[in-house]
Amino acid sequence: MLLHTRTIAVSVAVISFFSLSFVGWVSELSPFTCWKRAIIGAVLAYVAAACAVKAINAIVMNAMITQQMNKQKEKNSGGTDSKDSRTSTL
Repeated sequence: MLLHTRTIAVSVAVISFFSLSFVGWVSELSPFTCWKRAIIGAVLAYVAAACAVKAINAIVMNAMITQQMNKQKEKNSGGTDSKDSRTSTL
């Protein structure tokens, strides 16, 4: 099952926005500075999370395709992976 990129990336961006805002507030920065840093951090977090989820989806999809190809090969060969006896030398 593939992951939903947008929902995960938005969740990460929202969490990072509020986290960075809180850190700026605790550091006694001006509200504009907190907002600006939080927006930049949220955008970067969104991009990073979207790229990470897309990479994970690509890996999972590749594994699923490989697994299906192996099942298909096994089905076509009759469940055995033995080599032809005429080509083997003893």
